[in-house]
Amino acid sequence: MAVKRNILAIIPARGDSKGIPQKNVRLLCGKPLIAYTLEAALSSKLIDRVVVSTEDEEIAEVSKRYGAEVISRPSELAQDDTPSLPVYQHAIRHLEKMEDYCPEIIVILQPTSPLRIVEDIDRAIEGFMKAKYDSIVSVCEVEHPPQWMYTLAGNRLKPVIKDGGNVTRRQDAPKVYRLNGAVYVTSRDIIMKENRVLGRDTRAHIMPLERSIDIDTALDLKLAELLIRRE
Repeated sequence: MAVKRNILAIIPARGDSKGIPQKNVRLLCGKPLIAYTLEAALSSKLIDRVVVSTEDEEIAEVSKRYGAEVISRPSELAQDDTPSLPVYQHAIRHLEKMEDYCPEIIVILQPTSPLRIVEDIDRAIEGFMKAKYDSIVSVCEVEHPPQWMYTLAGNRLKPVIKDGGNVTRRQDAPKVYRLNGAVYVTSRDIIMKENRVLGRDTRAHIMPLERSIDIDTALDLKLAELLIRRE
């Protein structure tokens, strides 16, 4: 019989947002933005517990209403410049201290990825459990090759990649992928002992571009709404 491995999903959801006020509970096609992530996480066949880390009462109320547990985050871990690692460590320490619950696998799900589906979550977890990787993270193909990207010195173009201008056709450039923020699967020890989110041997779970929208601006919300209504 397979050994039981405690799998904890952490959804970090800060209340304050500069770009879109109360972004995580902003309605998207009639549902709070965070609800899409909550529904996907709670539908997982592999995740044992789903917790939301927040300092915001409205986010906490919405999260409980959709069936998630809530861990109250201290205000000092909810600032604009707060890194993500101590937020995850706080949630894990809280569960270990208060409930003696010791997860082995940690799944981090940003609430700003409403088009991620439960299959993305479970496939990433399955890949992590089957192989001896340190972590798995979701990625999508970059829309434009980095060989076509530049920085500016004044108004002078400086290529990001030396000799990148030699690539004149997209099909001549190698495929390049970026983190899309939708799914992170790692171990408790990577976060708590190594003080990292991703390990030294991180592998990719590839997602299509249309499921990789990360809500940061009003335009992202409009695009997500169009894609959801199209389904």
